[in-house]
Amino acid sequence: MLEIGKRQLLTIVKKVEFGVYLAKEHEADPEEKVLLPRKEVPENAQLGDEIEVFLYRDSKDRMIATVRQPKLSLGEVALLRVKENGRIGAFLDWGLEKDLLLPFREQVRKVRPREECLVALYLDKSKRLCATMKVYHYLRTDSPYEKDQKVTGTLYEISDNFGAFVAVDNCYSALIPKKEPLGNARVGDIVEARITEVLKDGKLSLSLREKAYIQMNEDAQKLLKLLEEQGGELPVGDKSSPEKINELTGMSKNEFKRAAGNLYRQRLIKVEEHKIFQLSSDK
Repeated sequence: MLEIGKRQLLTIVKKVEFGVYLAKEHEADPEEKVLLPRKEVPENAQLGDEIEVFLYRDSKDRMIATVRQPKLSLGEVALLRVKENGRIGAFLDWGLEKDLLLPFREQVRKVRPREECLVALYLDKSKRLCATMKVYHYLRTDSPYEKDQKVTGTLYEISDNFGAFVAVDNCYSALIPKKEPLGNARVGDIVEARITEVLKDGKLSLSLREKAYIQMNEDAQKLLKLLEEQGGELPVGDKSSPEKINELTGMSKNEFKRAAGNLYRQRLIKVEEHKIFQLSSDK
């Protein structure tokens, strides 16, 4: 049986002026043949030759073969560039002549031409290949990574209940739990993170931050830099709200207090209830 959306090895069973017909077996029924257009037929191809092709539907909704390699196959996930928006959705460049449709109903946010978005390839009810930004169930849980390793992925969704969902290497399922600070990270960003846990089901838990003893030094340096940029004073202190601290520093309240405590012990700052000051070197 011919499988749309996948690469497969097929045999040339008929030659015509406008190309060759391919099938899995020489005696295949007409319904089980697919056209490979003449411009894509390898030079000197003969009846009985095997060709690896990808099957999809052309602009007239006919199944057709191509020797080109698309950027993703059925069930796979990839980062694709938006070419244009249309009446029924956005059209993506996936490496074939006919652009890939991303229907409005499969978009989790509005996409714009020239931007890249993470999508999976699926078959709609009419057996047409389409893209979806709802990639969670398409991501793999068999990553080769271990705890504390650094990974890179695309942040594709932020949930108030769970945190930020990330596709590591654009194929493995991962989550930055909501207790972890995101800083300025947004949907669509490429993030570098540390694996804090490999769950029993194979999914990854991530943090954008280093281990505490490393992060404390980084946070202290960041806080000192902020003070220098703001003329030596910041309107946040021990009694400031977590929201205000995060807004001004990008840190949680605990991280801020650890960083401020670090600088205080080095006699680099003075800490008040709602303000911190940078001390001059002669104090």
